[in-house]
Amino acid sequence: MYLHNVNPSVKALTILGLVFVLAFLFDPITPLLYVVWTVLITMLFGSFRKKYYFIYLFTFFIFAFGMLWSSIAFADAPGSPADQISLLGIGVPREDLLTALSLSLRIIAFASLSLLFIFTTNMVQFILSLIQQLKLPPKLAYGILAGYRSLPLMKTEFQQIRAAHRIRGMNHASTFKEKVKQYKRFVIPLLAGAIRKAERTAIAMESKGFTGERNRTYYHNLYVTKKDWLFPLLMFTALGVLITLSIVFNYFTWYNGQL
Repeated sequence: MYLHNVNPSVKALTILGLVFVLAFLFDPITPLLYVVWTVLITMLFGSFRKKYYFIYLFTFFIFAFGMLWSSIAFADAPGSPADQISLLGIGVPREDLLTALSLSLRIIAFASLSLLFIFTTNMVQFILSLIQQLKLPPKLAYGILAGYRSLPLMKTEFQQIRAAHRIRGMNHASTFKEKVKQYKRFVIPLLAGAIRKAERTAIAMESKGFTGERNRTYYHNLYVTKKDWLFPLLMFTALGVLITLSIVFNYFTWYNGQL
């Protein structure tokens, strides 16, 4: 699918730029429409398990609803009946309600853009792209990559340690204090295993001639092509069109110290 083939650095910088622009929009309509646009683009041009995407997105909806409710609950008392909106039988100032909706929808907009990147980007290619396109120091980049690759191994090792404790009859923790002691017994061997793996990885990298120099060859070379620039053009054009429509229909609001 197209989104998976976009250069990761171009994709990341595009999303950062979109987040920066959306952070200054303060009307609820524009972020809402852009959320719909982002989800639609992700579904059409991404290949992943849609179930997990909506599960992650739903958790952000819960957080956004909490912000919406807290903003409304602690809003100032309405000055006059003409400036308030009845919400579940409660009078809420119109301006405070619009501000709460704007903040909540911006959270969903940021979340949808973040999930677009996470679900359509290979993290190994992202690290390589940071080195090759954005000139990230290889020592730092390969350290991050080694840590990322070791996370599944730590999960497997944790399961093995817990199974070993269960065989020895040490897994029967009933109180909170016993559970804390139990997880302390898990932490020490996990840390020892992580240190051993880090040492082996460092020795292996050094034995293969890794010095951290920028001038080196790569097995996988990533490039920025004309197709990659289509993604920022598409996303920023859509945002520009929505902002234009907001201005035309007179519901556009820019940040002007509303908080």
